[in-house]
This record gives sequence, C-alpha cells and structure tokens, in this order.
Amino acid sequence: MDHPLPRRALVSVSDKTGLESFVRTLVDLGFEIVSTGGTRHHLEEQGINVIDVSSYTGFPEIMDGRVKTLHPKIHGAILGRPDVPNDSAAIREHDIVPFELVVCNLYPFEQTIAQEGVTVSEAIEQIDIGGPSMVRAAAKNHAYTGIVTHPSQYERVQDELRCAPLSECLRRELAATAFEMTARYDRAIADYAASHIAQCQTVEAGLFPKTLTLTFQRKSVLRYGENPHQQAAFYADTEMPAATLAGSRQLHGKDLSYNNLLDLDAALTIAREFSKPAAVIIKHNNPCGCAVGENLADAFQKAYVGDPVSAFGSVLGFNRTLDLPTVEQLCQQDRFIEAIIAPDYEDESFEELTTRPKWKKTVRLIRCSALRENRVPSVEFRDVAGGLLVQDRDEQSETTDDWKVVTKRKPSESESHNLKFAWIVCKHVKSNAIVLAKQGSLVGVGAGQMSRVDSTFIATHKAGERSHGSVLASDAFFPFRDGIDTAAAASVSAIIQPGGSRGDEKVITACNDHGIAMIFTGRRHFKH
Repeated sequence: MDHPLPRRALVSVSDKTGLESFVRTLVDLGFEIVSTGGTRHHLEEQGINVIDVSSYTGFPEIMDGRVKTLHPKIHGAILGRPDVPNDSAAIREHDIVPFELVVCNLYPFEQTIAQEGVTVSEAIEQIDIGGPSMVRAAAKNHAYTGIVTHPSQYERVQDELRCAPLSECLRRELAATAFEMTARYDRAIADYAASHIAQCQTVEAGLFPKTLTLTFQRKSVLRYGENPHQQAAFYADTEMPAATLAGSRQLHGKDLSYNNLLDLDAALTIAREFSKPAAVIIKHNNPCGCAVGENLADAFQKAYVGDPVSAFGSVLGFNRTLDLPTVEQLCQQDRFIEAIIAPDYEDESFEELTTRPKWKKTVRLIRCSALRENRVPSVEFRDVAGGLLVQDRDEQSETTDDWKVVTKRKPSESESHNLKFAWIVCKHVKSNAIVLAKQGSLVGVGAGQMSRVDSTFIATHKAGERSHGSVLASDAFFPFRDGIDTAAAASVSAIIQPGGSRGDEKVITACNDHGIAMIFTGRRHFKH
C-alpha cells in the first residue's frame, strides 16, 4: 500500500519580509520546508527545520550558488501532475516528492541597477536564473502547485491553507501575478542589456529602447472617465517614486475621479517648482491662480484673487504643510474646493477642513510627503490611435545665464523677479500659452488658443486693471507684433519669450516703440 506523500513547500526568496511567520504557519499545517542557500540559513537561524535542496537532490550547489535548483528532482516536483499516469510513474521511479507550494521571489536586479556606480558585472550577477524557472514552472502547473511571489500574498494563502488546499481561483490569481513578475523582470534585463549594447555601437541609446514594455498595477477603478459614459481606472508604476501623485495618500473625502487626478498631478507639478511658500489653483488642468508669498496664507490669498470666478470647484496644490491661517481662508463662505494636495496637514487644519465648510465631507485631501523633492527627469507617454508617443519630461534644469535682453530697456529688479515667476508658470499652461504676473502672483492666463494674439487678448482681459505694470510670459515666440501691441494696450511692462521667429526684429521694434523690456530665453515650452 502506498504511503501518502508529505506536504512540501519549496522556499527560495530574496525579499525575506514576513517570511519567518509565514513559514512557521506552513510548518504548523504539516508542511516540510525545502530551501536553498541564504533562505535556508535565514530560516535555520530562526529555529525552523529545513531540508536542504542538496540533500533532496543528491547534488551539491556549485559555482558559488549559481547552480542549485536547476535539477530534475526540483522541476519534476514543481511540474509533476500526480493524477496523470506518466507523471505519477516518473514521480515514483525517481523518488520525487511534489511541491504543493513554491515560495519564490527574485534577485533584486532593478534595485541593483538603480544604484549609482553599479558595474555591468555587478548587474549581471543579479540576473536570477533558477528563480524565474521555478516561478514559471509553478505558474504553469498552478492546478497542482501554488506559486507565491510576494510577501503581500502570505496572509491570504495561509488563511486558505488553514481550511483546505488553495482554491482554484486563488491559484489562477497567483499564477497570473507570477507571470507578470517574470515578464517585468525580463523586460528590465532586456532594456539594461540594450542600453549597454548601444554604448558599444554608433546607435544612441537614450531613453528609448527598440521595444517598449510598460508594467503598471491597477490602483483603483474610477467611477467614470472624463465623462460619465466613459469607463476608467488609475494604474501606478510598480516602482513609483514617493514624490508623485501615484505615491501619495488620500486622507479624506470622496473617491478621486479621472479629472481630479489630472488636476492634482498638474497642481503637484507646479507647486514643487518653487522654493518659497507657494499655492496653485488648477481648473481643467490649467493654473487659474498661482502665487508665492512670505507664508502659505499670503501665497494662497494672492493666488485666489488671480481669478476668483474660475477658482470655484478647483483643485489646490501647496508646497508647504497646510497650516491653520491658510485653511481659515479656504473655509470662507462661498468657496468650494474639490481636492487639495500638500506635503502634510497640521492637526488643527485637518480638523477644520473636515468639519467646518459645506464641502467638508466631499473634499479630497491628499498627502504627498515627498512633494518638494526634485524628481529625476523621466519619460512621459501619450497615446495616439495605434501607437504611443514617448518623450522626456520638460523638467530639465534651466539657467538664466542663457537669457538675453534684446530691447533697449532692461527689466527692473522687480520685473526680473516677476518674469522668472511667470516663465516657470507658463510652461505648465496649455499652448498657445500667455501668462501675466505681478508681485509674485498670476493675474491673467490665456491658454489653449489657436493663435498667440488671442491668448494674449484673453490673458489681458482676465487681468483687467491688474495688467497695468504686469509682466508677460509666452511659451513660444511671437510671430508678429500684434501680440506685443495687444500687451502694450494693457500696460504690460516687460515680456519673456523664447525668441527664434523670422519676425523677431519686428517684435523687438514693437517692444522698443512701447518702452517694453523683453528677454529671449532660447527655450520653448509648448504643452499641447
């Protein structure tokens, strides 16, 4: 009479978070633990009995551990189907004990290559071979072998095992996650290899591999997209930096919508641009108010008066912890706010926002504790029918050393400060973009127009009398003098723009005619 085979789990992990507790549960449930190298030593140090892989296979680990699990008794134990006659015969003939569970995650290749100064040889040693083989084998044979690839899965797996073998639904889910992990892992290795091959050739590697594979995890399913008839979801980069919207945390309020997320990202991006206390007010992905001040309350008040009408139902961004004086302004009667993103919230401020105004239950409060950190320039994606556009973000450092005064009159010190402020804000406004600024605050915006003179008219119209003595920033050059004439009619005193038009001389002449100072930056900031 055949004796029943023991329950066995193969455990070989790089990330040992929560491993001891999980394995102890498996032992209590009657599992024998087979393990390798560092994982075996770790478990034995915790007093857990472990069967060494070499003892099971009868073959030692060789080549400094490079070869340890690539053995028929390992992969036969993972891939074997005990109820299939040929498999069952092979199991008996070769003394194979099937694994009911494989617990495996991979060498930290992505974390290694992200470190500064890592050599190619160091990176290569972090390319896992046996791990992906075991993971893929278990995922393929998930009907018989459960595959656990992340510590976040431990609790659910052990809860099911306490009652019965793993359910079919969980096995399939674990297998899908395992295949996602190995696909991402292989893509990271392929991208790294491609970049180093390009360095040996005349082909420029840059940011753009020949084949682009993106891996994002679903963070939430949204109520709908831009409009109620559209379905939508929010996906996050699996290696998302903390200083991003995906790395932030919602503390209060209704679920975030598709449009909320777009506006919050815009608010975060602009708020982090400033070193002084700053407030930005976003409406439909454009800033309708923005200002810097001596403190956050001062910055918000200056930003709000930039366009109080558009500020109703807006999204706000701050680059400092939200304090009580600022919140008292937010909670004034007839002000309505959809969402706020800030590095943090004082306890009293949080209490006020969530108890005092009419919108106290609905306002979304988002904490991005790393908001003020500078992100490493990265790529951004935009889909078009049948394809994807990829570019590096418009976040490169910019120096005023390259700026050139091209008019007879130079900007005053006050104008220079406001021109720098306006130039920063302008690159975050949809093209054609014109912004007017005064005393460190936005006073008029013309966004998304098909002609620059129309944007100029809208910006000056929005500003009204506040345009007197303001400065103007344009994201691209003025092709004709009509935009200058429109700005002059609104008493704009100084202009900053990239330059580079065939009509530059006529534009400069127009500025000189009106006594307007003008700077050419030499850099365009289209935002389509």
